[in-house]
Amino acid sequence: MRSKKDANHDAPVPTEHEEQAALIHWAKVMVRKYPELRLLYAIPNGGKRHVGVARKLKAEGVQSGVPDLCLPVPRGTYCGLYIEMKRKKGGTVTAEQKEWIDLLTEQRYRAVVCHGWLSAGDEIQAYLRLGTKEAA
Repeated sequence: MRSKKDANHDAPVPTEHEEQAALIHWAKVMVRKYPELRLLYAIPNGGKRHVGVARKLKAEGVQSGVPDLCLPVPRGTYCGLYIEMKRKKGGTVTAEQKEWIDLLTEQRYRAVVCHGWLSAGDEIQAYLRLGTKEAA
């Protein structure tokens, strides 16, 4: 007989896409508590594309390493929040992603890597509470 721990170990790890889609679903539910979540949007930089589409997107300004999500809402000392989504297990940050996170941080953005949608949801809530009485 398998234990719960063994069963969880065999469960498939959600993909980055599934994690990000779950976060967006969560944000749509949480918009009543945090109306600012209406401004949360994805930056479609990743994924495999036909070479012609990739060329067009690059000509339009798409750049490798830009974080997956942006919440353009200032809080505390930050101008906005950027999130690089990763799977709960197995997701790694590329050199380009690290560089973008550092550059955004220098410009007074909160730029973070979140492993899984729950982590990202917690990060967003903590960010939105910055500079409010609720944060205390």
